Amino acid sequence: MIKYSLQLHQVKRHFVQGGQTLEVLKNINLQLKKGESVALVGPSGAGKTTLLQICGLLEAPTSGILKIDGQSCESLDDFQRTILRRQYLGFVYQFHHLLPEFSALENVMFPQLINGETKPKARAQAELLLKNMGLEHRLHHRPNQLSGGEQQRVAIARAVSNSPKVLLADEPTGNLDNATGEKVFSEMLNLVSNANLSALIATHNMELAARMDRIVYLKDGVLLA
Repeated sequence: MIKYSLQLHQVKRHFVQGGQTLEVLKNINLQLKKGESVALVGPSGAGKTTLLQICGLLEAPTSGILKIDGQSCESLDDFQRTILRRQYLGFVYQFHHLLPEFSALENVMFPQLINGETKPKARAQAELLLKNMGLEHRLHHRPNQLSGGEQQRVAIARAVSNSPKVLLADEPTGNLDNATGEKVFSEMLNLVSNANLSALIATHNMELAARMDRIVYLKDGVLLA
């Protein structure tokens, strides 16, 4: 039996503006197998960020079914959603959103400590992840002492520090130059592969998208394989 890390069935999302209903997502069906990386592409305004926010339990769908690691999420309260998000999901954004007063090492330790991990284990995990991202020489540098590519690699390490089931990324290389973006993207995919994560990554870069297991297209709120 195939094990799915993320499942969406007939997911819709609409907003009411000025008395009119705006349909952002229309009957979205999507399944991510364990260890599968999927590129989410589409024009600006197609609904990619909204879809990622729903997958990340940051926004509720208007209707439809969302399952994470087989668990239905429709009836969860805010606390339950927070716990599930903390334990099963990792997030990477276009901008790194690192805590400026903390070092790279501390930024990667922080989510683990919030999740109840001991400080020695959190430190060991953070050191390993940063080493895997080629940052073993930058552990004690603060974000303003790091390049843009280094900052984003720290953010990626932080996103997977709690060993999530699913990594969600919204234009993770969109703020980087092409050469740096390609390097960071490669390291992210290697990390996803080594950890056997499922990943849903929104990108405008079709060359990067082609390096993933498959591509899905979102246009006018409709998802196409």
